[in-house]
Amino acid sequence: MRIGVLGTGNMADALATHWVRAGHEVFVGGRDTDRARRLAARLGSGTAHGSLRAAAGFGEVALVALPYDAGAEVVAGLRTPLEGRVLLDCSNPVGPGFRLLTATGPSAAEQLSAAAPGAHVVKAFNLCHEDVWRMNPPVFDGRPLSVPVCGDDPAALTLTHTLVRDTGCVPLPAGALDRAGLLEATAALFIGLWVGEGADAQSIAPPHPFATGPTHP
Repeated sequence: MRIGVLGTGNMADALATHWVRAGHEVFVGGRDTDRARRLAARLGSGTAHGSLRAAAGFGEVALVALPYDAGAEVVAGLRTPLEGRVLLDCSNPVGPGFRLLTATGPSAAEQLSAAAPGAHVVKAFNLCHEDVWRMNPPVFDGRPLSVPVCGDDPAALTLTHTLVRDTGCVPLPAGALDRAGLLEATAALFIGLWVGEGADAQSIAPPHPFATGPTHP
């Protein structure tokens, strides 16, 4: 698979490392092309680098690894090269006080979809810190991490599921793109619990056999 990476930060680095290791062709694009060059060199295996526009038009999938407040504007400027491509959104619109910045409007993923209506936007990889994505693989207590995925286009979801598996994780279908806001709200809640309270957010949900209550004889 050919993957363009929009951005040169930690999430771009962590996820692209898995995909290069899995044998995909990756092109790193950045507003600062020198940073793109350095990231491509770290990734190795012939990873190419250049502008955001070049990355947007590179392959079947483009990862948007940009800050929330920059994503829609950047994508709007790239709508032509992104036409027909899968646009993978891993952003979290979380502000001071762990506040969800999109609480009264469209989700970050829906904003990208509006900015590039010819692309197929998929939400994934937003629930964990970048260092979790650096694990090879992310396995906890013997169980691989599950990655919720939201999107509307079946072919785009199939490609995204492949990329999830290539990180050593399990894709978890989480509904259409209009449910992406739920993933973003979950991230805001979890980050607030983890960082603000020092709590184990995983402990708030019972195991699946007890999800609808205990079974009584």
